[in-house]
Amino acid sequence: MYKTNFNKRSVIKFKHFSRHGYSLFSVLGKEVVIGVLSVATLQHATAKSISNEGVKASNDSTLLNQSPVMMNEVCVTGSRAPLANSKQARKVIVLEHDDIMHAPVQSVNDLLKYAAGVDVRQRGPIGVQTDVSIRGGNQEQIAVLLNGINICDPQTGHNVFDFPLDISHIKRIEILEGPAGRVYGTSSLLGAINVITQTPQNSSFDFHIDGGSYGYFSVGARGNITNKKWTNQVSANFTRSDGYLRNKAGMLNSDYQTSKLFYNGIYSGAQWLFNWHAGFSIKDFGSNTFYGVKWDDQFEHTAKIYTAIQAENKVGDLRIRPSVYWNRGWDRFELFRNSPQKYPFNYHCTDVIGSNLNAYYIWSDANKTAFGLEVRNEKIKSTILGDNLYKPININGTDRQYLKGLNRTNCQFYLEQNISLDRLTLSGGFIAVKNSQANMPLKFFPSLDVNYSINSNLQIYASHNTALRMPSFTELYYSVGGFKADKHLRPEELSAYEVGVKYVNNYIITSVNIFYNHHHNLIDWINDGSKDKNGSLIWKSVNFGSINDLGVEFSTKMLLSRIFPSQHILKNFNLSYCYLDQNKEGEDNINSKYVLDYLKNKLVLGLDMNIVKHLNLNVNYRFQHRMNGYLDIAGNYHDYGSYGVLDARLSWEAKKWNAYINANNILGCHYVDVANVKQPGAWVVAGIAVKL
Repeated sequence: MYKTNFNKRSVIKFKHFSRHGYSLFSVLGKEVVIGVLSVATLQHATAKSISNEGVKASNDSTLLNQSPVMMNEVCVTGSRAPLANSKQARKVIVLEHDDIMHAPVQSVNDLLKYAAGVDVRQRGPIGVQTDVSIRGGNQEQIAVLLNGINICDPQTGHNVFDFPLDISHIKRIEILEGPAGRVYGTSSLLGAINVITQTPQNSSFDFHIDGGSYGYFSVGARGNITNKKWTNQVSANFTRSDGYLRNKAGMLNSDYQTSKLFYNGIYSGAQWLFNWHAGFSIKDFGSNTFYGVKWDDQFEHTAKIYTAIQAENKVGDLRIRPSVYWNRGWDRFELFRNSPQKYPFNYHCTDVIGSNLNAYYIWSDANKTAFGLEVRNEKIKSTILGDNLYKPININGTDRQYLKGLNRTNCQFYLEQNISLDRLTLSGGFIAVKNSQANMPLKFFPSLDVNYSINSNLQIYASHNTALRMPSFTELYYSVGGFKADKHLRPEELSAYEVGVKYVNNYIITSVNIFYNHHHNLIDWINDGSKDKNGSLIWKSVNFGSINDLGVEFSTKMLLSRIFPSQHILKNFNLSYCYLDQNKEGEDNINSKYVLDYLKNKLVLGLDMNIVKHLNLNVNYRFQHRMNGYLDIAGNYHDYGSYGVLDARLSWEAKKWNAYINANNILGCHYVDVANVKQPGAWVVAGIAVKL
C-alpha cells in the first residue's frame, strides 16, 4: 500500500531474473533492470512484476528480445506492509498512466467505468458529479485517496471525486475491491481507490487543449523542476460546458465550470524522503433534477482544499511513515438557481484534520510486521446539518449564519503480519476502531488473506475481511424537502469472503474470483409509502438490516501482438465481466435509493489497435443491467433496465506531441443511471497535447 512512488531509487542489474515468487523481496524499494518483461493487463492487476514503461512507442511484437527495460517493482494496496503484486490475495485493479492517456475519457470518473466491479453513476458527462461504488455498494462505502491520503468527505460521498488535478497529472490509479478496513480504515467498507500523481525524473513542461460537443472546452498545463534531491511541480486546469439539458423554462440546467490547481513537492535525501502536496478545486454546475424531480433548476457550488505532508525513512529494518493532512470543503446548494428569495440556499463547510503514524518492521525478506495509529477529526458547520450550535457563525460573503454543526473524532489502530514462503503467502491482522459519535465503544475487525502459487503461472487465493463505516453527516441530519434523517443511525458493518484464481503467461492474463458479502446495519434511504402533509413521499435514512451479496468476476487480457506476431495492427484485447446478486428477505413495498439498486450484470470489452506507425485506435464497449427502478414526477415506476455504450479514441502520437479525437456513446443511447436524470447521447471531444 505504502510503496513510495517519488523516490529516485538505486539500480540493480540482473543478468537473469529468477522465476521464484520471493525474488522481488530482495529488491523492494529499488529499481530493477531485467532482460525479460511481462507486459501487464491494466484491467486487473494479476501479472508478476509488470510495467508498460517503454512499450508505448514500440509496435514490435518481439518484446521479449528487446534491450533491458527500466521498471519499478510492483507493490500495490492490498496490505499495509509492502507486498509484491504477485503475492496479493486481493483483487487490485491497476490503471497505469499510458492506459489512462489512451482511454477515451476526460476525467477519473469516466475512466472508472471500464472496471467491471466498479459502478459509476454520473449525473452528466466529464465527471460533473459522480457516485462511484464497488461490488453493489454506494458512494459512501468506499475510501478515496490522493497519494495515499484519505480525502473522503464526511458530509456526503456525492462530492468526493472533486480531484484538484488534471487527469494528465496522474501516474497510476489503484482500485482495491472488497473490504479494506485493515489497509485504509473505516471509510473503505467495500473497497478503496487510490490516485497517485506523476513524479517526472527530469524537468519538463506539458499542456493540452480540448474542445467538443455541448460547448465543451478544457485547457490544462503542468510543469516541474527536478534536480538530484528536489522535485517541484505545479498543474492547472480549466474546464467548462453548456451541458446537454435545459429546464422547462428553456434555460441551461446541466452546464458546469471547474478550475483546478495542484502543487506537489518532494525531497529525497540519504536517510529520509519527504512528500507534500496542496490542491484547490472549484466547481459550479447546474444540477437540474439531481436531488428531486420536482425541481429542474437546481444549482450547486463546491470548493475544496487538500493539503498533506508525508515522510518515510529509507534505511533500517524499522520503516516509519508519519503524515498529517487537512482537507476543507465548501458546498452551496440552490434549490432554485440564483433565487434565494424562493428558497434559502443551503451552506455547508467541512474540515477534516488527520494524523497517522504507519510503520513496519522487516524481520527478514519473508517476514514483515506492520502497525500504526490514525486520529481523524471531522467537523461541519451548516445551515441544516447537525445539532444546534452554541453560538451561530457568520457565513462569509452573505448575511446568513451557520446554525448547525457536528464534531466527531475517529481513532483507529491496526496490526498486520505478512509471511511469505516459497509458494505460500499469509497476510493477516486487525483494525481496532473507536469513534466519539454516540459514544461508540472500541470494536475490532479482523482479516486474513492467503495466496498460494501452484507454479510460476498459476495462483489461487482466499480472503476473509471485515470492516465498518460511520454514517455521513447527510445521512444523520438531512431532514428537508421530503427527506427525514435519523441522527441515531448505527455504523454499518460488513463481513466478506473471497476466493480466486490467477493465471499469467506471455500471451494471456486471466483471473476469476467469487465473493460473498454480508452487510449488517447497512444504511440506506428508503420509502415505505409514507407521505408528508402535502401528500409527497418521505425518504427516510435507516439501518436497513442485513443484506447478502454473491458475486462473480472474470477478466482476461490477450496480448494479440504476441499471439499473432505476423500482424502489426491488433495489440491487446480485454474482456471483463461482473455478476452480482443482492437479496433482502421480507421487505415488500420498499423503494430503496441504494441498497437494492445495483448493477446485476456488467460486461466490458476493449480493443487496442495500431493502424499505422503513429496512429492508434482504442475501442471500448460496456453493457450494464441495473436492478430496481425509480419514480417519475407523476409517481409512475420505471425500471432502470439494460443499455450498452460504445466509446472510441483515435490518436496520432509523436514524440513531443499527440492529437486525438474521443467519441463517447457513439450509438447514441439515452440511458438513465440516476433517477430521472437522462444521460446525453453521442458526444465528441478533440484536442492536442504537447510535451517539452
